[in-house]
Amino acid sequence: MARASARHILVDSEDKCNELKAKIESGSDFAEIARNFSTCPSGQQGGALGEFGPGQMVREFDEVVFSGELNKVLGPVKTQFGYHLLEVTSRS
Repeated sequence: MARASARHILVDSEDKCNELKAKIESGSDFAEIARNFSTCPSGQQGGALGEFGPGQMVREFDEVVFSGELNKVLGPVKTQFGYHLLEVTSRS
């Protein structure tokens, strides 16, 4: 079975998501941005979600995690929870 590890940042607007993505792409630390801006409890761990398999996250999230490029900031990804920036740190 496929497995992945990822981290994410959850915010309530696409504009905020794009703003944070630009900061990270300009050199800001993903984990620090997650700690300061993510509304998900995982933000306190730098957005780390640990390892999980397909179907353990919402569909939109899964689609990106199990097909997106590794170690690149992906998103915004809209789900029922808000807008996510994702970084897939490993996949097997």
